[in-house]
Amino acid sequence: MPQSPPIAFIDLQAQRARIGARIDAAMQRVLAHGQFILGPEVAELEAKLAAFCGAAHCVTCSSGTDALALVLMARGLKPGDAVFVPSFTFVATAEIVAWCGATPVFVDVEAATFNMDAKSLTAAVAWARQSGLVPRAVIPVDLFGQPADYAAILAVAEREGLYVLSDAAQSFGAMLGGRSVGTFGDATATSFFPAKPLGCYGDGGAIFTEDGDFAATLRSLRLHGQGQNKYDNIRIGMNGRLDTLQAAILLEKLAIFRDEIAARQTVANRYAERLGNAVAVPRLAGGATSVWAQYTIVSHARDRVAAACKARGVPTAIYYPLPISLQAGYRHFPSAPGGVPVSERLSREVVSLPMHPYLDAATQDRIIDAVLAGLEQPA
Repeated sequence: MPQSPPIAFIDLQAQRARIGARIDAAMQRVLAHGQFILGPEVAELEAKLAAFCGAAHCVTCSSGTDALALVLMARGLKPGDAVFVPSFTFVATAEIVAWCGATPVFVDVEAATFNMDAKSLTAAVAWARQSGLVPRAVIPVDLFGQPADYAAILAVAEREGLYVLSDAAQSFGAMLGGRSVGTFGDATATSFFPAKPLGCYGDGGAIFTEDGDFAATLRSLRLHGQGQNKYDNIRIGMNGRLDTLQAAILLEKLAIFRDEIAARQTVANRYAERLGNAVAVPRLAGGATSVWAQYTIVSHARDRVAAACKARGVPTAIYYPLPISLQAGYRHFPSAPGGVPVSERLSREVVSLPMHPYLDAATQDRIIDAVLAGLEQPA
């Protein structure tokens, strides 16, 4: 009996088969002009990214983590400041708060959307203030591709005087209420890590803002705090530039991005149709779209599902097996009153299935059949 071909969790080679020649030509153009740092493709990419989402300004940088860090550096975060972050996400969102010497305060998430719970945020802000911390900022994460509940979070932020930094590392290209990710809050950070819906061939990131002066500060900070020239450093900065080669790659990928977003939605619809009665599938909030950075299901039988998939050659992943607030490096930081029980439960029950724009129906049926087989196995 012939063996089924392996299934890719995220199939970047299928995308390369589509636009590989264009990417190769773009890279050759950079090699020919030789402006490898802040070459013309970087400025072109920034303009096209801003136009794509409707933001006034885009500042590219070296990674999604550095995008977050540059914003907090520009805001002057310091010891004694509290920054509110979800516990159920990747560590970078909390890491950059600690870099600045500020205190990350962990907030719980909503079970249905995996995104920050505004009620938990409200309680966390009150606790922080009573504990002598100065509430300064909130970083909602658009987990797995869907925007957070910005109406609720912005209402809390306005009431409490919080700066809102949207962590859109997984959601660039999504929309909420007719507005694009990149235009919510005071600033938005995103990532171009290769596995992201819009990814380069290495690390990369970007920041979106409506404030031109703030954008100028970010451009200085990503270049060692440069003023008039590289020997006139007017603030403490970092080396946070996006390589020109990565910008050239992203320009070609951006040209097909809307088409790929539509294809991702088709894949998500197929999953929901066949799995919706067997497990908890992702649900979009009213007025929201997703770019489906991951397709994550929730089940008490998570381990059986993962084992059945592995036995059938279907890759899975767990995002995230341990909330940040329980990880060794972060246990000493505070959480919202009542803790983060939803984050803790999700970490025990979530499993992500293969998701990319080139996942054909036949391959997806293999994945779904493996999931259903795992659910049928005895506990």
